[in-house]
Amino acid sequence: MRRFVLDSSITMSWYFADEAHSYAKAILEHMDESEAFVPTIWPIEVCNVLLVGERRGRQTAADAARFLAVLSAFSINVVDLIQWETLEELIDVARRCNLSAYDASYLELAMREGLPLATLDQRLQTAAGELGVQLAVV
Repeated sequence: MRRFVLDSSITMSWYFADEAHSYAKAILEHMDESEAFVPTIWPIEVCNVLLVGERRGRQTAADAARFLAVLSAFSINVVDLIQWETLEELIDVARRCNLSAYDASYLELAMREGLPLATLDQRLQTAAGELGVQLAVV
């Protein structure tokens, strides 16, 4: 079973046809046999993107409900990063890599768990390389 940290850029490219990406599609094709880990910000990011997509007329509430049902069928583990003990590590990663705390949460989780990272975000990919975090291979 493949194990990796999944970020929202991959997840949301599955939802919007005009944001399809071959790497994200390959990750999706292996989700049934994978175990993904996400920080607590991930479900909120997913919901926010779904809502913005609705408000902009890109998708409907029914589309969002179907997508959430698809996601719920996968093995996606939400890992609580919001602990006083880990905030210093999180902000350190964000500072060193010039990332938002949101993006750094994916990288910090990958570092802490020793897992590769699945992301389409170029800055996050660069930061992962600088810190020795592998990208998920499909």
